[in-house]
Amino acid sequence: MTQAALELENKQIAKQYKELLRISYQHLSDEDKKLIRAAFEVAVDGHKNQRRKSGEAYVFHPIAVAKIVASEIGLDATSIASALLHDVVEDTEYTLDDIERMFGETVARIVDGLTKIAHLKKDMSTSQQAENFRKMLLTLNDDVRVIIIKIADRYHNMLTMDAMPEHKQVQMASETLYIYAPLAHRIGLYNIKTELEDLSLKYTEPRVYRDIKGKIEDSKEEQQAYIDAFSDTIDKSLKEEGLNYIIKGRMKSIFSIRRKMKAQNVVFNEIYDKFAIRIIYKSDRQNEKFLAWKIYSVVTDHFTPNPVRLRDWISSPKSTGYEALHITVMGPKGRWVEVQIRSERMHEIAEKGYAAHFKYKHGQQKEMGIEVWLNRLQEALENANTNAVDFVEEFKLNLYSKEIFVFTPQGDLKSLPKGSTPLDFAYNIHTEVGMHTRGSKVNGKLVPLNTTLNSGDQVEIITSEQAKPNQNWLDYANTAKARAKIKSSLREEKKATAEEGKEILRRKLKSQKVTLNEDSVNKMVVFFKLKTSLDLFYRVGNGSIDNQMLKDFASSYNNAFISFFKNKIRRTPAPQDIDRDEITSKYDMLVFGQEEEKLDYKLSQCCNPIPGDPVFGFVSVNDGIKVHKKNCPNAIQLQSNYAYRIISAKWIDSTQQEFQSEIQLTGIDNLGLINDITQIISDEMHVNMRNLNFSTDGGTFTGNITVVVKNNGILKKVISNLKKIHGIDKVIRV
Repeated sequence: MTQAALELENKQIAKQYKELLRISYQHLSDEDKKLIRAAFEVAVDGHKNQRRKSGEAYVFHPIAVAKIVASEIGLDATSIASALLHDVVEDTEYTLDDIERMFGETVARIVDGLTKIAHLKKDMSTSQQAENFRKMLLTLNDDVRVIIIKIADRYHNMLTMDAMPEHKQVQMASETLYIYAPLAHRIGLYNIKTELEDLSLKYTEPRVYRDIKGKIEDSKEEQQAYIDAFSDTIDKSLKEEGLNYIIKGRMKSIFSIRRKMKAQNVVFNEIYDKFAIRIIYKSDRQNEKFLAWKIYSVVTDHFTPNPVRLRDWISSPKSTGYEALHITVMGPKGRWVEVQIRSERMHEIAEKGYAAHFKYKHGQQKEMGIEVWLNRLQEALENANTNAVDFVEEFKLNLYSKEIFVFTPQGDLKSLPKGSTPLDFAYNIHTEVGMHTRGSKVNGKLVPLNTTLNSGDQVEIITSEQAKPNQNWLDYANTAKARAKIKSSLREEKKATAEEGKEILRRKLKSQKVTLNEDSVNKMVVFFKLKTSLDLFYRVGNGSIDNQMLKDFASSYNNAFISFFKNKIRRTPAPQDIDRDEITSKYDMLVFGQEEEKLDYKLSQCCNPIPGDPVFGFVSVNDGIKVHKKNCPNAIQLQSNYAYRIISAKWIDSTQQEFQSEIQLTGIDNLGLINDITQIISDEMHVNMRNLNFSTDGGTFTGNITVVVKNNGILKKVISNLKKIHGIDKVIRV
């Protein structure tokens, strides 16, 4: 590189630095500028011999990331300095100790978090995207700014990806759609989220992207003419109200137009709501709400509103801090138009997210706000020890879901993701409330726990010390927090049942002259086609391995022992000789998605998964769902390039599932009989009843009860115990 070119490049670097200070959203003190200057000098020195794929000096990248952090996201001087230094420890001779010594503990912690994320891409052992996503979120424990700066870093990488090979472009674009766009959405960085989606589409579907972009460019004049016609209609009325405002038109993003085209199965010209109109008005805090509804009144005087499309996020802001009044009206030329009414403060929050939100708070309130948000994100990380793809799917449920607002019995307002149930509400109130939920009332009426809640509902949770989570609750709960807590409780219950099962097994084997030791346990695990001793003890504890099965094992075990010492050829019953296929096949059931549905599938030939392997489903074009192992050679390529076609899958133990069975009872009618029956079933055996129907005739009764049990063994115990009740003559399974 010539001396003249080098001098020109240095001038450009200095110019970019000055612009960084000029465009900062936050007010920078002299101390702030000193910190940023020091970080800039370290970045320039550390990266002085490095160049990007495009050929430009590498230091332009950290400066660009810092500019995004400073201007588009609006973070503080500490964040700007950390953004300048985000690749220094990863790519240069500077160490983390150097950073802490020069810039303090906070900057070092953020840079360390960013360095950890940079290392993640080297972990190729499992679903790369899902594992990276989970580990990246765990850096929230260090500092929330780590994630925000990482989003800025990814945004700039997406803006400058043209010099990369095509396969790398597609892989990074897919990962951006899978991880970074949902995170930006949840944090409230709507502009960056939109840009990330559009840039990802540019590389995953380049022809479609160019086609839609070209049509948007061609229709710009028509769009402006439409906005002018809309504005002219209401301009006079708004001015008469003495309002100070501007009207802007905003074209919907290329990605969202593409999504509408696919969802509605139409072409570009058949999408009519391609843009939204914003009315941004000046107001003090006291009159914001009053003026928003005054503008609403003026707009709806001139244009007919769609009553089902009113969104009042001023009275109940989104959990991201977003506030606005959204209405959809029938505009000029008979087109539906979305109108967003915002004050200047609300508009800043919509553009900058939390940075602007906290600009309008002071002192301790600032910190409290970011803490509330951080706690919300970290809730989903609690007990996150499922496999990575499951974890990501559950986390994204809460990232992208729309919100509803419901009331407690005391009238407090609670925000929940759309699609939440009373069980989600219970866990939102407190984990202990969720754990002991017995039932729920919505608007004063008793409803099932899987009822979908709507905005405005008043929800009351009925609790009981005896109530505890069961497997069905996973079908009733939708939020990540509730599902994580339920799964954790079920795991603990399994351990407790296994402890009881171990003691039961010790006693039963003793009667068969078999000692419970490592050798006998290992042979039983093989005999019953299980994976671990925990599975064995659990099945004994819940009755799915009964006395007859244990006798069969003891016979096999003892015969093998005698044969060994007497050296006689004696045929021992192998597991397949005992009709156990029906039992063991239930333990290897494949289910898909968050709802754990049973779907048709094919096992892929490239990796030949077998029951028990960690797997995922891939929705193919011609063959339906193909199941691959997580470490399949094709796994990373499929999950990177076709993330939207991946469906989580897992082998489940069917003894964890519950089944309905109907019992019929007959006998002599006497006082308190039904109470005796329900006490044995519910209180003593902890078995759920779904239906209870009794009729009497001439002093005798006939009753039908539907119970929910895990296996035939438990059902037999229920029937046996019911037969002992005085007055009952016959108990049969229908």
